[in-house]
Amino acid sequence: MANEYIPIYQPSLLGNEKKYVNDCLDSNWISSKGSYIEKFENEFSQKVGAKHSATVSNGTVALHLALLATGISHEDEVIVPTLTYIASVNCIRYVGAKVVFADSIASTWQLDPKSIESKITIKTKAIMVVHLYGGACDMTAILRIAKKYHLYVIEDCAEALGTLYKNKHVGAFGHIACFSFYGNKTITTGEGGMVVTNDQTLFDRVAHFRGQGLAAYRQYWHDVIGYNYRMTNICAAIGLAQLESAEAFISRKKEIAEYYIGKLKEYPVEFQSVGKNVSHSYWMVSVLAKDADQRNSLRKYLDGKSIETRPIFYPVHTMPMYSSRFEGFPVAEDIGWRGLNLPSWPGLTEEQLLYITNCIRDYF
Repeated sequence: MANEYIPIYQPSLLGNEKKYVNDCLDSNWISSKGSYIEKFENEFSQKVGAKHSATVSNGTVALHLALLATGISHEDEVIVPTLTYIASVNCIRYVGAKVVFADSIASTWQLDPKSIESKITIKTKAIMVVHLYGGACDMTAILRIAKKYHLYVIEDCAEALGTLYKNKHVGAFGHIACFSFYGNKTITTGEGGMVVTNDQTLFDRVAHFRGQGLAAYRQYWHDVIGYNYRMTNICAAIGLAQLESAEAFISRKKEIAEYYIGKLKEYPVEFQSVGKNVSHSYWMVSVLAKDADQRNSLRKYLDGKSIETRPIFYPVHTMPMYSSRFEGFPVAEDIGWRGLNLPSWPGLTEEQLLYITNCIRDYF
């Protein structure tokens, strides 16, 4: 076991993936048209409880389309947690809007509603909610704020397939939501994403921008500047097969999280807390070390044992392109400097989990 490399994540492709992809190849429907696209969209809508789903080429463009569909542009401000993956923030700049950072809650690591409300100005147009590492934000409080100030709510659910808030799937609360199917996500299409919404007009705008701005009423006539953000039929075929296994993946991820928590409860690592009314999907099992030095030392030690880890996302406001104006976000910074992700993929064996936890225990 000591010589076996254990990655932070790898996909499980043990269902109908090969069968459905071969069907695409046999039928010659391999590009952005084909039956698997509609099947995947329909099944995904059922999964998350949304009226409309639109496949796209990756999670980043899903966020870009959500911002375009809601009409956010220059002179607008969008509030976003600084503790997030960079794509959440970059997409705001893609449409020319101003990024306004907010802090996180220390226990759950999710976007703090109090920090949101303190950042609202007359130019604020939307709140981008990020459900981080399989947890969920306090949507009751956030929706109350959005209603009070007449703001759009865009949900970034890239890490939250299978996450529930008050028994309702995340992504079904705001005006529009986005999912990612990158290779390390709970289900994967290799590269891919989905935009979901209950609003027909927003869905129509997403579909319009996604397909090069092609007009519905005239062939090869384009009436807006659009984008080629479509998913291929092959990717959708993989996604449909993955979706068939999603519940098994999520169940196994919860078992893995419970194993880590049980084995390490007497050791000085702090797990991400599960928020009130939340069913956590544990995209990644994440912990905090005592401080940054210990986090880095532990990662180096585990790497020497052939166990891959990775740091929690560094707060985006600390990165060069977003750090021109000094701002402090103490909770996000504390989590970002101390946090690390542990191997969390569904195919981890009991032997591998025992080895990982024993190595962490030996370190301490």
